[in-house]
Amino acid sequence: MSHLSNYFPVTDPTLIFLAVLCVILFAPIVMGKLRIPHIIGMVLAGVVMGEYGFNILQRDGSFELFGRVGMYYIMFLAGLEMDTEHIKKTKNQMLTFGILTSCVPFAITVPIARWILGYSIPASLLLGCIMASNTLVAYPIIGRFGLQQHPSATLSVGSTMIALLLSLVTLAAVASTFSAENGWQFWLIFAVKIILFIIILFLFIPRAARWFLRRYSDAVMQYIFVIAIMFTSAALAEAAGLEGILGAFLSGLILNRYIPRLSSLMNRIEFIGNAIFIPYFLIGVGMLINLRVLFHGGSIIWVVVLMVVIAVAGKAIAAYLTCYVYRMPLLSGRMMFGLTTAHAAGGIAMVMVGMRLETSPGHYLVDDNMLNGVVCMILFTCVISTLITESTAKKIILKDQLKHTSKNHHDDEKILLPMKYPELAEGLLSVALVMRNEKLNRGLVGLNIVYDDKNRQENQEKGRRLLEHMAKLAIAADVRMQTQVRIAANIANGIKHAFKEFDASEIIMGLHIHHDISPKFWGEFAQSLYNGLNRQIIFVRLKQPINTLRCIQVAVPSRAEFEPGFYRWLERLLRMAENIDCRILFHARRECSEVIQEYVNRRHPSARSEYAVMEHWNELPRLAQDINDDHIVVFIISRKGNLSYKTAFEKLPLEIERFYTGKSLMIVFPDQYGERMDTMTFAEPQHQEEKSAYQDIKEWIKK
Repeated sequence: MSHLSNYFPVTDPTLIFLAVLCVILFAPIVMGKLRIPHIIGMVLAGVVMGEYGFNILQRDGSFELFGRVGMYYIMFLAGLEMDTEHIKKTKNQMLTFGILTSCVPFAITVPIARWILGYSIPASLLLGCIMASNTLVAYPIIGRFGLQQHPSATLSVGSTMIALLLSLVTLAAVASTFSAENGWQFWLIFAVKIILFIIILFLFIPRAARWFLRRYSDAVMQYIFVIAIMFTSAALAEAAGLEGILGAFLSGLILNRYIPRLSSLMNRIEFIGNAIFIPYFLIGVGMLINLRVLFHGGSIIWVVVLMVVIAVAGKAIAAYLTCYVYRMPLLSGRMMFGLTTAHAAGGIAMVMVGMRLETSPGHYLVDDNMLNGVVCMILFTCVISTLITESTAKKIILKDQLKHTSKNHHDDEKILLPMKYPELAEGLLSVALVMRNEKLNRGLVGLNIVYDDKNRQENQEKGRRLLEHMAKLAIAADVRMQTQVRIAANIANGIKHAFKEFDASEIIMGLHIHHDISPKFWGEFAQSLYNGLNRQIIFVRLKQPINTLRCIQVAVPSRAEFEPGFYRWLERLLRMAENIDCRILFHARRECSEVIQEYVNRRHPSARSEYAVMEHWNELPRLAQDINDDHIVVFIISRKGNLSYKTAFEKLPLEIERFYTGKSLMIVFPDQYGERMDTMTFAEPQHQEEKSAYQDIKEWIKK
């Protein structure tokens, strides 16, 4: 046995990394059997393998590096996945909860530490700062359940940043009492550094992101750029005297609108963080925890018990009090309590600061009891936070499923993507990803039509390679894609036959604009397609990546609200606006705008929708004056013979060539009634006003 101990702790970097990978692999399996959140398994594995456990692994530099990256990653993802529109609407709740979740634990901790534990005033204030802050250790659970944009999650993330900022400012005040430079000059310089830090971040990152993402589409380059931005922000935060996690969070918040939630880039960011960096951070936290001190008896047990009770009680009071004041559901209060209870990164950083502050020669602000108490408190609060967050997330998901069981029952969504040109295909896929209903979890259909001529075999191979590449990109965004290379004598007929075979609901395809005006404007087969198919067809021309668009401008003809496909295209555009976090401006008559606004308020309240009056379709030249390069213009065009059809639609090719050259465009032919209406399945309206419009148009058709 003694001979075996000579091999431990393991110091070889290869074996250390292998051991960590085994923990990351098997912890979810073992914890799943025990019905315990696997995050707890990561922390406990660190306790067992660390210096204070069985001393299996040495806590080498990889834990410091990867752990720091994991800590940044948690906060970066939190900022990246926040609903920015919800932040604007709930800023008062967020500020209230941030102040309460910081001040309540601080107010409880300081007197207890001073009068019960017998710490000095500076030490009591330091412990109060530790208890006031928290770390979003349980945030990966939120991501796993898809609740990143749930109101309680958004409030918890925002309040965590507020609490951390208040704690760091208080800590700076405590530390300044031990410094010779603790006058007004210190606070002036501190304030200037923070202001410069914020200005640099909010001026530099958006411009850099727009410039880079427009010019480079390589997946590896985009990922490295995003991570470089995260580390730059963290380094600037530390240079300003703040914690790096604050900078990582702000960089995620700023990049929020440039990285759509339903994109391959977002999928890569989440995958790499959840696979390597975040588990490394959790295991590293566990390796710092010394549970042996609990078996030594004496005052340490009393210190740990008090710290855990204070940490849990303070956060619980703040969460449920905010829930009560703003009349939020009890489950939201419980979720806020679970997310804000854990202490890890911030607490460790503040303890390290206290260990460097010398009260007298040979004596430091943080003694062994406080250090061991804080480290043990971190373990217990992480376990409590994880258990509460996971159980609450399951209840919220179950409640939402029961609430929405019938909502998507009649939704026939299945998007067909005819793709021929590689330079257009990625743009079409990106549009489909931000328009699809992710809750239905239905895949896309990629189609390539090949002429039956002498070049058939060569074109078939090109089509297969293109569709394979697009299927890989779709999988990177966690979306399935069926593919088919089809031989046809006529492109339009080939698409129509594939549409019926796959039972598709709509088509998204490229707009191949020629220099000649109509009929070649639509390409060689598009006109035949939209005249011969009575389902929704969206033609797209993107002049820049979709995630860099800042506004969707929609031109809606009069009486469009009475068309059968009205709610389908409206739903798709609103999803797009929400997923790329940009404004959507509807140009329509007042009656139509009122119907759109009512639908937006009910179904998509977080959409940044605006409304402008457009009485006549001949106002398109005037509309063109307000279109910038980072806007996309959407024209809603009815087919001939329908209620909202206008002869002015015939002039659209000419007007686009004259006034919209070089602009991103989308032309939508909505669902219509036609000869094959009885064989088609439409999503039935779910609300009374939608049903009324639906019935009106049916009666009109009958008459």
